[in-house]
Amino acid sequence: MLVMAAIPLVLAGCTGNPLERVGRKAPPPPKLAITPAQDSRNLPTSVEIGTAVTGGKVADVVVTDPKGTRVDGAMRADGTSWMPSKALANKQTYTAQVTAKNDAGKAVTQKTTFSTMDKPAKRTVTNLNLQSDQTYGVALPVTVAFDSAIPKDARAGIQRRLLVSTDPPQPGVWAWDETGKQVSYRAPDFWRPGTTVTVRAALDGVPMGGDSFGDTDRAGTAKIGNRVFLEIDNATKQMSVFKDDVLVKKIPVSMGKSSTPTSSGKMVIMEKHESTVFDTTGSPDPYVVTVANAQRLTWGGEFIHAAPWSVGDQGYANVSHGCTNVSDENAEWLMNTTRIGDLVTIKGTEVTLDQGNGWTAWNVSWDQFVKGSALPVPADLKPASPAPGGPANAPGGPANGGPPAAEKPSASPTPSSSSGGR
Repeated sequence: MLVMAAIPLVLAGCTGNPLERVGRKAPPPPKLAITPAQDSRNLPTSVEIGTAVTGGKVADVVVTDPKGTRVDGAMRADGTSWMPSKALANKQTYTAQVTAKNDAGKAVTQKTTFSTMDKPAKRTVTNLNLQSDQTYGVALPVTVAFDSAIPKDARAGIQRRLLVSTDPPQPGVWAWDETGKQVSYRAPDFWRPGTTVTVRAALDGVPMGGDSFGDTDRAGTAKIGNRVFLEIDNATKQMSVFKDDVLVKKIPVSMGKSSTPTSSGKMVIMEKHESTVFDTTGSPDPYVVTVANAQRLTWGGEFIHAAPWSVGDQGYANVSHGCTNVSDENAEWLMNTTRIGDLVTIKGTEVTLDQGNGWTAWNVSWDQFVKGSALPVPADLKPASPAPGGPANAPGGPANGGPPAAEKPSASPTPSSSSGGR
């Protein structure tokens, strides 16, 4: 009984803050600052709840709409802000309550109330090239295209709203092309076969420069297939097809004649059509022709396609308007072998590929590619050394030897037709 009675006395002596028993003061509550400021008005519907914490970390964020309904969302991985899972509604008032805690359990909470802007009069149309439930080639760059050029001062804000995750992890970087109408994401090397790629372009309500805002959120989850590469050599007029790094077929080709040459460079198959119409009405050399088994390589109208009219020249001479001609049999075999996202490398022609004329993320070195990022490049993805002087394939164009305007009827990252050179 004496021993049992003593126990509560010992336990009572152990209560209180352990730091105070050894002469150390307990840490103060964390310091917390949040945005937007109280009573902010006319904010974009893409607004995020900014959080800056010293001496702790964010423990909870609760955002509610005018009816008191909780808004879904999550903290960014870097802890800088809370991002809603979809754009907020226009012309509504929201309340955000943020709680931060430290290791000692001390907490601080702040609230802010803000209102979103009315529906914008102008929207920028966006396009995401990755669609759910599809299988793509290992060279697929994830691209977001815009129907008008994005000013440089708006690109960082847009880039922060482009989210990519991969399984297994293969981190990459977003980079803008020179036109400002397309931003592409790739890793330093091609995707591993079997990778799952999930993308969210959370652009609804995001400022796009001037008085325009993003049109909608877009998302997709897709798989990466096996390795298929096409190499076309103008010197031999032959296409070599590699499947999982093994040469499986050689195909004779005819490419662009000297007045309408095919571009040399690293391209990616963007579209596949069992049948399509090439219409160059209005060009110096107009024609309308239906072609079978056509695979688009550039926005400017370069395709690989069946061309029974040039079979006698395939393997010997270039007679096309810029496309790569193959026989009916070989075109059908290619359609059954390739995927959107497969790499096509063309070499030895009179002109080089314009950056941005297609999915051209692989047409430059990694060092050069990351220079197009509007945000700081993560340390583990920065080039190991300064970039060597210039891109692997210098841009070309009509002014310096590129394909003439007749071969580029639709030089836009947002395709509107299948116009091409035959």
